[in-house]
Parts: sequence; C-alpha cells; structure tokens
Amino acid sequence: MDIYHQVLKEYWGYDSFRSLQLDIIKSAASGHDTLGLMPTGGGKSVTFQVPALALSGVCIVVTPLIALMKDQVANLKKRGVKALAIHSGLTGDEINIALDNCIFGDYKFLYLSPERLGTDLFKSKLQQMEVCLLAVDEAHCISQWGYDFRPSYLKLAEVRELIPEVPVLALTATATPEVVDDIQTQLKFKEKHVFRKSFVRENLAYVVRYAEDKEKQLLRILTNVKGSGIVYVRNRKKTKEYAAFLLKKGINASYFHAGLDQKLKDHRQKAWTEGSIRVMVCTNAFGMGIDKPDVRIVVHMGAPDSLEGYFQEAGRAGRDGRKAFAVLLWSDHDKSLLRRSVATSFPEPDVIKRVYEALGNFFQLAVGSGEGMVYDFDMGRFCAGYKFNILTVFNSLKILQRAGYIEFTEELELPSRVHFVMQREELFRFQDRNESFDGFIKLLLRSYTGVFTEYVAIDEELLASRLQKEKRDIYNYLNRMDHLRVIRYIPRKKTPLVVYTSRREEIRHLILGKEVYQLRKEGYERRVQSVIDYATTGHVCRSKMLIAYFGESDAPACGVCDVCLQVKKLELDDHEFDVIREAIQQLLQTKPVSPDELLIEIKKPQEKVEKVLRWLEDYEVIGENEQGELVWWRN
Repeated sequence: MDIYHQVLKEYWGYDSFRSLQLDIIKSAASGHDTLGLMPTGGGKSVTFQVPALALSGVCIVVTPLIALMKDQVANLKKRGVKALAIHSGLTGDEINIALDNCIFGDYKFLYLSPERLGTDLFKSKLQQMEVCLLAVDEAHCISQWGYDFRPSYLKLAEVRELIPEVPVLALTATATPEVVDDIQTQLKFKEKHVFRKSFVRENLAYVVRYAEDKEKQLLRILTNVKGSGIVYVRNRKKTKEYAAFLLKKGINASYFHAGLDQKLKDHRQKAWTEGSIRVMVCTNAFGMGIDKPDVRIVVHMGAPDSLEGYFQEAGRAGRDGRKAFAVLLWSDHDKSLLRRSVATSFPEPDVIKRVYEALGNFFQLAVGSGEGMVYDFDMGRFCAGYKFNILTVFNSLKILQRAGYIEFTEELELPSRVHFVMQREELFRFQDRNESFDGFIKLLLRSYTGVFTEYVAIDEELLASRLQKEKRDIYNYLNRMDHLRVIRYIPRKKTPLVVYTSRREEIRHLILGKEVYQLRKEGYERRVQSVIDYATTGHVCRSKMLIAYFGESDAPACGVCDVCLQVKKLELDDHEFDVIREAIQQLLQTKPVSPDELLIEIKKPQEKVEKVLRWLEDYEVIGENEQGELVWWRN
C-alpha cells in the first residue's frame, strides 16, 4: 500500500480513491503545478489534504468561502489533524498567534481568505514557514473571465514569488475553457497541467418544466420523487414561505438562509443530513461543503444568473450514483427577472462612486488612509442613513471589490473565542490567590484544548449549563478575566465585514476600468443569456447543453432529460436524432433550401428526416421564408 492510500485509510477510513483523485494527488506531491477540474461532489478537498499529510510542512489553502473554511478545519481537528483558519473576521492578535503556530507549532493546514494574502504580516511570516503545498480552492476566482472574479486572488502571483519551489494545486468545479487557460496563466504555472473529470452525470436527469403555478408543480414533483431534496429559491423570505407551504401539504420541510443564527443553521443542516428533515428550502447559502450522497431531487424555483451556479447547485443531487433529478421551474416572468438583473447587478458608475464615498464617511475614514482596515458593517443603518436601496449597495460593493478597493464579506458569524495569556505556572498562582475564579478556570481547561497556543471557539451557554450558572454569570467571569489579563476574550458577533484593500481615494480618482465594469457587464449578460437559452431550448439534450458550455462539445445525449424523453417518442434513438438534426442545422445555416432539396441533401431515410423536421418546426427552431424555403432560426 502506497503512502497516499495509507493516509486515506488512516484519516478517512477509505480503501480507494474516487476517479481522478489519485492522479491529482501524485502530480501535486511530485512538485508539479496542477489544475484539477472536478464537478461538485467530486472530492476536491481530499486532493490537497492527502498529499499534505504525506509531506513535511504546512499546506496553505486559499479559499473565499469562510463557512467552508471553518467546516473543513473542524473536520480535520476531529481527525486529529492540526489546522487553523485566518480570515478578515479575526483580530490582529489572533492572526499573529495563528501565523506563529504555523511556523513553530507543527500545524499541517493553514486556511486563508484571499484578502489576507497581500498583507505585510503574512508575507513576512510566510518566508519563515516550511510550506509543502499551496492549494487554491475556487480557482476560477482568479480569472477576469470567471463568473466570480476576486482581485485579491491576483496576490497569489506575489505569494508564489516568495515560495518559488512550492507547487500549486488549483481546484474548481466550474470553469469554461477560457477560464481554465487563464487560471494557469495567472497562477504562473511552470507548464500547463490540467486534470479534467468529465462533467457528464449519467445518473442525473436534467428537466426544465414550464410552470406558471410553481407551488402546484413543486408539490407534484416532491410527491412523485421520493427521498431527500433541496429546493432553491431567490430570497430569504421565500425560503420560509415555501417551507410552510410544504409542511401544510404534509411534506417534512424546513428552511435555511445566511441570516439564521449559526446554531439553528447547524441544527437544521444536521437534521437534513441525517434524514429527519426530508426537504430543505434554501437560498444558495446552503450546500457548500455538504456531502450528502442520497439527494434524489434538486428543484430550482427560479433560475440562477449563470450556468456555473446552476450546474454546481443541481449537481448536489445523486452523488451516490443512483437516479436523481435536477428540475428548473421556468416561466416567462423568470426571463424578465433575468433581463432586469443586469441593470440591478450593475448600478450606474456614478451611483457606485456615491456608495464608495458614503462608505468612507460612514466609517469616518480620512481620504488617503484605511488600507488593511476591517470594519463591521451595518448595511441596514448605512442604507437608511444615506438613502440607498439595499440591492444597489450590495451590488456596488461587489463591483468595488472587483475593482480592488475593498473586500466585502456577507454576514460573517464568528463564535466567542478565548486564548489564555497567562502561562500555566502564572495561572496556577492566580488560581491560588483568586479562589472565586478557580472552578471556572478548571471548567474552561477541561472543556477546551489548545487554549494556551491559539484562540479557541467556546460556547457560553454550554459552560453555563456545566457550571449550573446563568449565562450572564459566564459573561461576567470571561470579561473580568479578560480585564485582569488572564485571558483574551472575544465575544461572539454576527456582521458583514468591509475590508479596505487599498487606501480611501478621493471620488474623482476612483477608477472603474473597462475590465471591471463594462466587460464584466457584457460577460454577465452573456451568462444570463446562456441560462435563458438553456431554459427555452426544447430540441437539444439538456445535459449536452450544459456540458458543451464547459467545453465538452462531443458529449452524447443523456437519454433521460425531458428533451431526450420527448425525442424517444419519435421512435428514433438519441444518436440518430442528433446526427440528423446537426446535418439539417449545418445545411440551413449555409443557405435556405426547399423541403424537397433538403430531403435530397440529407443522406438519411426520408421518414426519419421528416420526423426531425416536424420536431424542429414544432419547437420553432426552423421555419419558412417568403419563398417557402426552410430557414434555421435559432440554435
């Protein structure tokens, strides 16, 4: 058994790797810059965790998903692996201690949010670390052409210069061919090196269903398809409404969105994962890092604004390889909403500039200062004070982030943390002199490990129950001990964060370059149109359309989507239908021809060609011009 299988067995309990995992692991471990394209649920985290555990030194993992970061650190710790995370929600003291632990504390994984990459502190400490691997999750974020570009990812090029011998492993679930090339360029790969797992999901049936009464359709779907499900909706209010509707109809459902209390989110996620909740109605905040293999149905009540987003969310169905369904409920109203989302997502440049100026005033930040500053951001108070629409502010902040002026983190929820400042011998003397604190300190030390070396998340409610005290008594203990410099206590908080990645500029010097605004807007329009095309095209296999979008142009028809099932009614197999349709398309896109001429030109049985022609006419893909010739109208 090789070292990688030994690590997999020891820490995860598995005897074998999934498809492509071992190839990626061996490539990264042997020092090659590597890009892994693996669809959602393909087991990306194992591809950097296994080689890191087999090598000497710390693995730095860059990811923008703080919730996923915290989840993976917790899972590694449960397996006895030393891991920690650094992101914008932490204090300077926490960050400094965490970085020192990576230098001196035998830690194996440092998870890092991208805005921390460019700080002088990180770059200084990095050069003192023994780094074995640089893993870049959500690697599409480094590409200007990606659907979620983040300028802070570009700092990775500078990081690579500081550790030139360390290989990089870039991972993404969604990237077009253009983005695949750009990722490798931006990360300064020594040579192009890509491992691709096919995006084809043979067990997953993609379905688009036209529905004006979506509640009725949803109920019908969940009644007919048994098993665990996810229902994605557009906003938080709808999660609660649809969950209440399903409960009323006898379907065991709950709801989930980013605004819920963390304990409630954890409870609902656990209940759904274990099966005591059958259907989770949620925003796209639900699903990251969840590996529930037996999801039988994913329903989208409205279309996401990109096929990247849809593919990732739909792909949470059927990870166990058994038959599953991904259903998009579509109406004319959805098309209108997607068209309008372009203007909503890209406020006018002068509006964005006014938001930027108001933001600096809100934080009382002087022009020319603020680089590296982190602020809690009360968006409701900001919007009320400066008379802005909340969506305008949200999307303006995202554009300012792409322009490199700020980083914006939505509703980051951080638990209370404690770190003992006093060393053990000094602490014993303190306990002798302060008997009233002795029992509480012993409880803290019994309940949590690592409190002398790092900041550790604590639960005041749990401590209160164990000490048989009120919660306010625990707060008093912690605050008094912080005041006496026994510990550093950071209370729990839940707030969006704004990080100034560059100093505050005068508004006349604010630049929203073509690549930040106009080209991004045009790219967004193309992505929106791709979603509309996917939903309204009734003559091309759904799976083929999705897979072609990600560069697999030769994928076969799936045979199980709603389009393929309709094709089967023509008594043609999928391959025959595709061959004839493509021949007709190729001919008619060259010139209009008469029906008789087409039947002569297409060297296939006339009866079969006529069936495909009727199909294409029914779906208004072809039509006749004034001369009665056949014309190809749309793809």
